[in-house]
Amino acid sequence: MIDFEIPADVAELRDRVRKFVDTEIVPYEKDSRVTAHGPTDELRRELIAKAKAAGLLSVQQRPEGMSHLEQAVIFEAAGWSTLGPVAMNCAAPDEGNMFLLSKVADADQAAEYLDPVVAGTTRSVFAMTEPDGAGSDPSQLSTTAVRDGGTFVINGRKWLITGAVGADTWIIMADVPGEGATLFLCHGDTPGIVIERVMNTMDRNYVEGHCVVRFEDLTLPESSVLGSVGQAFRYAQLRLAPARLTHCMRWLGAASRAQSIAIEHAKTRTSFGKPIGRHQGVGFLLAENEIALQQCRLMIWWACWHLDKGAKARHESSMVKAMVSEELFKVADRCVQVLGGIGISDETPVAAIFTDMRAFRLYDGPTEVHKYAISRQLLRDAAE
Repeated sequence: MIDFEIPADVAELRDRVRKFVDTEIVPYEKDSRVTAHGPTDELRRELIAKAKAAGLLSVQQRPEGMSHLEQAVIFEAAGWSTLGPVAMNCAAPDEGNMFLLSKVADADQAAEYLDPVVAGTTRSVFAMTEPDGAGSDPSQLSTTAVRDGGTFVINGRKWLITGAVGADTWIIMADVPGEGATLFLCHGDTPGIVIERVMNTMDRNYVEGHCVVRFEDLTLPESSVLGSVGQAFRYAQLRLAPARLTHCMRWLGAASRAQSIAIEHAKTRTSFGKPIGRHQGVGFLLAENEIALQQCRLMIWWACWHLDKGAKARHESSMVKAMVSEELFKVADRCVQVLGGIGISDETPVAAIFTDMRAFRLYDGPTEVHKYAISRQLLRDAAE
């Protein structure tokens, strides 16, 4: 028997989150500190303080734990504004990094690198993607970490590194020659980390944007290794499967917000003698959106159910990421269409949601890479 009822305590928390985001965070959406490169860290700290006062900071890291299904409900509510996850400290990359560190870091590493991120006093970075290789295919990793006595010397170049400016907790993926890809921990002010520039991208919902970073003889001790040498790909998969889903959860909230704005406009805007929502063309757009939103929600819950049972859910999370990112983009597009001229302006947040949603189709792997992974799994299953 499948039960879709949300437990009372989760529903209560969802409603608190939605009210908090709607009343406390939405007014910041036109703040000048929401720049072309995303919210500034100054704004983030102000929002973090509000969430902390409301008892809603880093709820996914609470001591009693939170299932993936519970996260799906709460993160959707947080995503009602793209600033909601920033305020509640459940935005990427911090949310995914907290998950990874809580699973792999030892006690000393957790105290030094994880706890400050959970508290919202600093931000984190996951430095994997490279301009000439590693990204959707991390096996093309070219950044190296060469052993030198009791240290590792890291050299290489990364890009699209989210939130690098001002971040203190850094997780760096580099290849240890002869031993394999490895994750390293260090602080952002460690000599050898060079931030070349902030990239101009179409999205603007991640704190301090995305950067090009260079490592020049970054020297780290043996104790900086996160987990074991040569296990980076395994740890990355541990992080990426749930992270794909949390992206989907948050953007489902944003798409639902766009839909609510489109519905309100369709009720009040008149054309040819009646509200435009009464015209079949507009009504059908709204109906298609509602169908897609519920399909996306149920697919997310389905994959979360697999994770909560202890499955790795790589296949399931790839299916969800491929479907949800494409469908939510269509939802945002239809909302722009319903809104007409104001849909391409900043009179509502819909245009920004639409633009950010286009970038979401590439986060944690483009749709084509996930379809490739899905097809490979299907062929493996058929061969058994």
